[in-house]
Amino acid sequence: MSLSRRHLLTTAAGAAAATTALAPSAQATPFAAAPAPDPAETVRTLRTAADYAVTKLRAVAPGVTSFPVITKFEKWTYSDNGDWVGGFWPGTLWMAWLHSGDAQFRSLALASADRLAPRRTDTATHDLGFLFYPSWVTAWRLTGDPKWRDGALQAASSLVKRYNSAGRFIRAWGALNESANAGRVIMDTMMNLDLLTFASKQTGDPRYLDAAVAHARTAQRYFPRPDGSTPHVYDFDPATGAPLGPNTVQGYSPSSCWSRGQAWGVYGFTTMHRRTGDPQFLATATKLADYALGALTPDNVPVWDYLAPQQPYDIKDSSAGAVLACGLLDLSAATGRPAYREAALRILTALATTCLTTRSTRAQAVLARATRNRPAEDGIEVSVPYGDYYLLEGILRVLRPTDVDRAIDLSSV
Repeated sequence: MSLSRRHLLTTAAGAAAATTALAPSAQATPFAAAPAPDPAETVRTLRTAADYAVTKLRAVAPGVTSFPVITKFEKWTYSDNGDWVGGFWPGTLWMAWLHSGDAQFRSLALASADRLAPRRTDTATHDLGFLFYPSWVTAWRLTGDPKWRDGALQAASSLVKRYNSAGRFIRAWGALNESANAGRVIMDTMMNLDLLTFASKQTGDPRYLDAAVAHARTAQRYFPRPDGSTPHVYDFDPATGAPLGPNTVQGYSPSSCWSRGQAWGVYGFTTMHRRTGDPQFLATATKLADYALGALTPDNVPVWDYLAPQQPYDIKDSSAGAVLACGLLDLSAATGRPAYREAALRILTALATTCLTTRSTRAQAVLARATRNRPAEDGIEVSVPYGDYYLLEGILRVLRPTDVDRAIDLSSV
């Protein structure tokens, strides 16, 4: 069967199934009763935040010659090879270019992306989507230079090697010849699948999309709990694919709900629905979104873990809010439900009014109050490059949706 017939489920029956799958959640969504944000005021707030980001980047970006990883005392620390976050710096520069039209950002984005070239053949990480989608795929979409497309396809070929056919999942961590973590699956990988869907679309080779869909279905089967919360990790026997159970690295416990992981799930499952038309992926995204919004504190900035003992008075993770807002905007478009868009606007407004670095003269990042790894006491309410990137992506999804579509492809099958 052809690639299009196997996965591009756009029939009337599929649409009807999606409506049926979403109906119970739509009737029981508590956040739907919240007042809608004022459109004019929201636009002013978000434009001011985007302008601030551009001003900050104009001051900081010319001096950046490596990849920002996390701030220490408000200054960026760097990785020469990009770690897992290298794609977000050129991605942020692309967003700044889209908003400002300043050619300097375009030049810096291309130079930064070029420094990721050695990672195209890295088979020791699942993070190649994070590394190459906002950098190389976006560069190709905005410039048309086939160099960037071809490099992204090389990265996809490296990523698909991590697919475990016995368990139908992409392993998260560890080199392919290492037994440690060979059966470990994490929610974050949902965000790396779009590099594979891109590769199948560009080449016509179904194996990339097959792996992405299989992984998403495995995650869909094992990660969501009945209430819509998720663990960070699920472990499998790498030889047989048998499920071993939930676990965590960045959440409070295997039974808690790490807020950024939940946001990765909302965004990732919605993207997989857009790429395949599968109504069950949309239903899963909706279930995860409804849980996250039900757990959100009145200030609309997520705590780092929705089920940690100190919530709702725990430390925040603004980056989880930025990712969640992007996913909710996508989900609203996919479901036709304005309540998701309104919730996203409340989150973005909260980030823009309570989490920017505007009061600091030494801060090099845009978004403060992110938390990288609370259990490891590693980066507690700091700035991280993915916080800045998804904040700008979310804001420009509102202010400049056509431009963002050109950059990252918001289309659906």
